[in-house]
Amino acid sequence: MTRDLMYRREIQEMVRDVYERVEEPMVSPAACLYDDHQLARIPDVARRWALGVGNPVRHADLTQGEEVVDLGCGAGVDTLLAASCVAPGGSVTGVDFLASMIQRGRRNAEASGSDNVSFVQAEIDRLPLDDASVDVVISNGTINLAARKSRVFAEAKRVLRPGGRLSVSDLTIKEEELPSEVLVHPSVWAG
Repeated sequence: MTRDLMYRREIQEMVRDVYERVEEPMVSPAACLYDDHQLARIPDVARRWALGVGNPVRHADLTQGEEVVDLGCGAGVDTLLAASCVAPGGSVTGVDFLASMIQRGRRNAEASGSDNVSFVQAEIDRLPLDDASVDVVISNGTINLAARKSRVFAEAKRVLRPGGRLSVSDLTIKEEELPSEVLVHPSVWAG
């Protein structure tokens, strides 16, 4: 029988603390994750805040007019890329639990001239979106940070319209492969 080593609130506070202390990166992995055409569509300052682990937009097969939600949007790199794919007629909502990331995302959207994006501060396991309200859910390196991953997937399913799609770039590990003292370390949860 598996039991939780920490509670949801403890995990969220650890992740929040680590990400609130992140300073603007001098170098980001964006050049390795996105092609030149994608990088040209987002402001330089947004590129520097690309803290994801992959490129969910590349695999989401987005089309004009679709409604998209970006779980754990951070500073909005994938949100802005998705917005350029679904315009005109579509929109993207970025969701992040950190006010500082929501503010960065809004500034980056303004700098890029994207008028079909919005940002909402919320937990990704409790989305403030209506049932069956989006065509595509994307996420980049965020679900692994959630304390209750199954709730995140349940929420994604809830907000997706019938026939909707999920495109996730993330990291996984089997917790039985690591000792408990490693599993409860803040850098493991936030990294």
